[in-house]
Amino acid sequence: MMTGPNSEMRGTAVEHVSHDGIQAALAAEVERWQTDVLDLSHAIHADPELGGQEFRAVKRVRRLLRKAGFSFDEVQPGQPTAFSARFGTGDLVVALCVEYDALPAIGHACGHNVNAASAVGAALALAAVAEDVGITVKVLGTPAEETTGGKVDLIEEGFFDDVSLAMMAHAAATDVVGGTSLAMCMWNVLFEGYPSHAAAAPSEGVNALDALVVAQTAIALARQQLPAGSIVSLIVTEGGSAVNVIPDRARATIEMRAPGIASLSRIQDRVRRALEAGAHASGSTLQITPHGNDYAELRQDAFLSEAYHAAMTSRGRSVAFSAEPVASTDMGNVSQTVPSIHPMVGYDVRGSAHHTAEFAAFGASIGADQAVLDASFGLAAAACAAALDREERNRLLRQAHGLACQA
Repeated sequence: MMTGPNSEMRGTAVEHVSHDGIQAALAAEVERWQTDVLDLSHAIHADPELGGQEFRAVKRVRRLLRKAGFSFDEVQPGQPTAFSARFGTGDLVVALCVEYDALPAIGHACGHNVNAASAVGAALALAAVAEDVGITVKVLGTPAEETTGGKVDLIEEGFFDDVSLAMMAHAAATDVVGGTSLAMCMWNVLFEGYPSHAAAAPSEGVNALDALVVAQTAIALARQQLPAGSIVSLIVTEGGSAVNVIPDRARATIEMRAPGIASLSRIQDRVRRALEAGAHASGSTLQITPHGNDYAELRQDAFLSEAYHAAMTSRGRSVAFSAEPVASTDMGNVSQTVPSIHPMVGYDVRGSAHHTAEFAAFGASIGADQAVLDASFGLAAAACAAALDREERNRLLRQAHGLACQA
C-alpha cells in the first residue's frame, strides 16, 4: 500500500466535497438498493447454514456484489466460505465484514442475516461515492463467527493488511455503540486411561473419568484466584459407556472468557494446570485441542463511533453509548488490528435474548428490515465522515501504513 506525502495530499483533495451532499447520496443509494438488500437478509434468514458451511449465503452475497460492479480479488481466502471483493481505487481502504453463519437447530438466533445485509448495504452505498471521497470499499466474507472465528484466519492470511478501517453492525434488541466484548477461547479436552471390569479387576484400570473429576474440582477451587470478570464454563461430553466398566475415555468442552486477551492467557494457564493435575493424579493421558481461534476483546474507534451515532440520530434512532462488554466476537481481533466499529442495531424482539429461537423469529420482521437499512446508512456515513475529515483520514492512513510496514 502506497502512503506518505501523496496520502497527505489526498486527504486535502476531498475537502471540497459537501458532507451534506455525501449523506444525501448515501441515503439515496440505500433506498435504491433496498429491495436487493432486504431480499438478501430474508433469503439468508430463511436458509440458515452453520459456520464453515455457508455456501448458499456466500453465493447470494457474491451475486449482489457483482450486480453492483464489485470485483473479486485475484487472491482469495483459504476458507471456502470466505471471500474478498472490492470497489474503487482510493488510498483509504474501508472494510465491511459480512457474517452469515447460523446456530444449530435454532437458525439465525444471533441475527447474522441482519449483520450480513447491513454490511453489504453499506458497501453498496459507499461504492456510489467511492471516487468522490477517495476510498476503496473492501468487502470481506467472514464465516464461522459463532464457532472458529473466520475473521482471525483472514487477519493471519493478510486480508486486513491494506485496510484503513473496518466495520459491521450486529443485530440486537437496542441500539448501542462504543461497547467492548469479552476475550474468549474454547478447548476440547480428552483424557484417556485403560478399561477394566469395575468389580472384578478395578485396580487394573486407569479411570479417565477420575481425571476429569479432579480437573473440575481444581478449576472450581481456582475460580477465587482468577482475574476479576473471568468466566470458566465446562461440560462433560463423554464419561464412560457402562457402569461396570472403568471409563477409559472422558471428554469435556471448556469455554473461558475474560475482560481482555492478557487476562484470558492467565486463565488458560490456570485451567491447563488443573487439567494436567487430573491426568497426573489418575495416570491418564491428556489431549487439549483448541476449538477455533482465541477471540480478543473489542475496541471501538472513538471517532467512528461518534460519526455512526450522529448518522443514526439523523435517521431518527436513539443510540446509546456504552462501554459495557457484550458477549464475545472475532471482530475484537479485527479491532485490535485496525480502527473498527461494531455497533448493535436494535429492533423489537419482544424481550427475547440472543441465541434463542424466539430471537430468530424476529430476524425478517419489519423492525429488522428497518434496522438493516438504517445500519447500512450509519456505517457508510461513518466511513465517509472519516474520509472527509483531514485529520482523521491522515490518522487512519498513517496507522494503515504502519501495519503494512510491519506485515
